[in-house]
Amino acid sequence: MPNGSLSLPARLCLLAWDPARPGSADTARVHHLVRAGALTELAQRGLLIDDEGIATPVDQDSRTGDAVLDGLLDLVRESMPHRWRSWVRLYAGTTFDAVREQLVADGYLRAEKKRVLGVFPSVDHVLARVAAATVLREETRYAIEGPAPAGDASERDAAVAALAAAAELRTLGPAGTGARRESRIAELIERSGAAAPGLRKIVGEVWGAVSAETARAVASTGG
Repeated sequence: MPNGSLSLPARLCLLAWDPARPGSADTARVHHLVRAGALTELAQRGLLIDDEGIATPVDQDSRTGDAVLDGLLDLVRESMPHRWRSWVRLYAGTTFDAVREQLVADGYLRAEKKRVLGVFPSVDHVLARVAAATVLREETRYAIEGPAPAGDASERDAAVAALAAAAELRTLGPAGTGARRESRIAELIERSGAAAPGLRKIVGEVWGAVSAETARAVASTGG
């Protein structure tokens, strides 16, 4: 993946950005995807664990040094207990907004001021590093559809591919169907959760939530 310092939610946000449709990523479907990425990264880092289906901070003090991840960690600590699938939805837009601003600060996106109807101020966020986004899309498509074993991917890259597939991102092209694709996604989920006991369950729960939210969004819009 390009620019390996990007967090998992930042990669998913960048993947969703269509250079031909600057505002298309700012949707509930993408908000849920980006939040799922943040939950997954916190779980992969061992900072969120599963307690009988509840997303639970491992302690009250650990930090990642990433403002978006630490913000979500604080939110989970300060809120009443919720299941993983609930956290994919709850206040997901706040995580998306924070990741988008990170991408602006890092030069991946550019904020362009405009006026709606010539009067009301607004901002378009457009891709500034198109080549980086293109490479990320190509490598994610390869992870989903390519011949290399899923086990060859890093845990983070496998999670990016599995979650992006669940969200059926337009930027990745047709989602595809069939037993081979389903098997591949299962392998990517398995690889995403390989680091620790119980992590596979967490990734599966988060993936299932994204998939369900995507199906709901597709049904409500007709595609």
